[in-house]
Amino acid sequence: MQHPDQKYLEALLNNDTALIEEVYRKYSGKIKWMVLQNNGKETDAADVFQEVLLSIYKKIQNEKFTLTCPLEAFLYTACKNKWLNELRKKKLDKVTMHHFDVYNIDEDSFKIIEEINLQQARRDLLAEKLRELCEDCRQLLQLNWSGKPMEEVATILNITYGYARKKKCECMAELVTLVKHSAEFNLLKQ
Repeated sequence: MQHPDQKYLEALLNNDTALIEEVYRKYSGKIKWMVLQNNGKETDAADVFQEVLLSIYKKIQNEKFTLTCPLEAFLYTACKNKWLNELRKKKLDKVTMHHFDVYNIDEDSFKIIEEINLQQARRDLLAEKLRELCEDCRQLLQLNWSGKPMEEVATILNITYGYARKKKCECMAELVTLVKHSAEFNLLKQ
């Protein structure tokens, strides 16, 4: 189910300055505190926050993404993971991630975040395998998945409706085969 904070993702996509500023006002301080508590500087925190927002923007620009948890939990987890990766690159050992109590991130929040990560990994796998299809299949499936009826897809591709339906079935079968034969498939089944 879509969370009311989805409006912030729409704001990023539509360059809604007022709501984007609200995101910074509401959440950047918490990220700054987490980074400062874990061997970082204010500039590190600003960079992490900006990079995560940019990653989210790129993701929602390229595909439909529905936020199913509060943006705060999603951003915090994404920023925490990004900062931990930065620390690992720098090989800093003194990491004190004791912030969970402060933000009341409970077990349910972690389950939501794990589900989001699993869904994202599945979407990434699908997108990767979609790129392996021929251009005709990619175009047909993307047009159809964008909500266009098959009649309109057939017209756009300058093919008959019957052929479009048949080709869609063939393309889907090929895509399913590619996904099922990937190394990641068994890890993402649940």
